Amino acid sequence: MNLNLKKIVVNATFLVGALSALSAFAHHSTTMFDKDKISTITGVVKEVQWTNPHVAIFVDGTVKGSDTPALWLMEMTSPGNLARAGGWTRNAVKAGDKVVVDFNPLRNGSKGGALKKITLVDTGKFYTADIRAQESANLEEKEQK
Repeated sequence: MNLNLKKIVVNATFLVGALSALSAFAHHSTTMFDKDKISTITGVVKEVQWTNPHVAIFVDGTVKGSDTPALWLMEMTSPGNLARAGGWTRNAVKAGDKVVVDFNPLRNGSKGGALKKITLVDTGKFYTADIRAQESANLEEKEQK
């Protein structure tokens, strides 16, 4: 391999690594959510994605004070963090469940937010999630090691 090609490969590898590190660092930011506001949706769960890096719940419903239904994306922390927080399992909330969701909305006004509490209407059972606190605890634990 000639010297110029080696330099290109090394530089490209470095660039890809640097960009990956930046996106991973930015991924843990929760500044996109307005933590000073709490909104409430009443609706039906359409889908639950119990996957890393974040669990997502799609809810078809209406925000309190509105009568226009929409599909909302509620983001939470990882499945592992939720399981350690207590009560959460892969099947705790399922498609078809009637729910009331309290969440911190996205700052840009999009149909989504950080789930704070979800209540199953039929049973009254509820689950809480605090993405900021749960992920901060894991980051602090890693820093101590």
